[in-house]
Amino acid sequence: MTTYQITTELSTNRKQKTPAEQLGFGKIFTDHMFVMDYEDGKGWHNATITPYAPITLSPAAMVFHYGQAVFEGLKAYMTEDGEVQLFRPDRNFQRLNSSNARLCIPPIDEDFALEALKELLRVDREWVPTAPGTSLYIRPFIIATESYLGVNPAKSYKFMIIMSPVGSYYKEGINPVKILVEQQYVRAVVGGTGEAKTAGNYASSLKGSEIAAQQGYSQTLWLDGKENKYVEEVGSMNIFFKISGKVITPALNGSILPGITRDSMIEVLKSKNIPIEERAIAFEEVVEAAKNGTLEEAFGTGTAAVISPVGELKWLDDVISVNNGQIGEVTQMLYDTLTGIQYGKVADTFGWTVKI
Repeated sequence: MTTYQITTELSTNRKQKTPAEQLGFGKIFTDHMFVMDYEDGKGWHNATITPYAPITLSPAAMVFHYGQAVFEGLKAYMTEDGEVQLFRPDRNFQRLNSSNARLCIPPIDEDFALEALKELLRVDREWVPTAPGTSLYIRPFIIATESYLGVNPAKSYKFMIIMSPVGSYYKEGINPVKILVEQQYVRAVVGGTGEAKTAGNYASSLKGSEIAAQQGYSQTLWLDGKENKYVEEVGSMNIFFKISGKVITPALNGSILPGITRDSMIEVLKSKNIPIEERAIAFEEVVEAAKNGTLEEAFGTGTAAVISPVGELKWLDDVISVNNGQIGEVTQMLYDTLTGIQYGKVADTFGWTVKI
């Protein structure tokens, strides 16, 4: 690990905390943020924890014009014994560097990034909410800041971490959602940026989400960009199907984001001796399983919700009901296991949690 000195400037105007029942997602931010700069020839430097505030960028900053922007998402949890812990944060910073490599952004020191996050959490520890199901959402990100209207990798960047207390994702219990299978647009293609967590991927997904919402559906199921045949992701989540007792999820192929929650679900399934396959899944296979009664469960996985059960899929003129619109047994087990580990209610036999 490279040795960096973190300069800390504490806020003199602390914000009032929002009651747990009023917490939404991503609208309230803590008192402080972490900022670090990069300049070509100088490297990463000027690591600071400073009061949360707007940043000033040139209108010609390259992030606005050529899209060099990557980010991560993870959470800090308050356990029942009053400890704050993270869930697999090392994997988030590993993936951030993978995204950096794809977008020609200089790599960060992953060990230092984790130490910086820990220090930021110590400064803003009081912001970690304690009500059941609540957590502190953490957003590390890197943007190109060089002022230059030329299509090249930038020579200067900012690495920042901001944090936001968030409410319980399922206030009234887990309810399966309705999904529209997108036919016209694609999220990503093999060889593109689908496996990187970059801003442009999410901007390009908005149209599909808008179409789904217009038809009364919660999310979009994305198919592959070449044949418009194979299942990729659902919304901004990885997708799983349970067919004939076996759980199947699309194999990572270069256009699918390697979800940390996805990987955790696979490990839990293996530990429970539940068959799990990572492979290409043609959506016609899902349709056929629904018709012959072997499609038992479907669910998406991601940081925000952990698990989002799927109760209905619409593909062309076919409307497919999954498990009578109810959450499945395996889906519930996975949700209970992972959230149990995250909040310290279930023993972490995998070594995934990091205490602050």
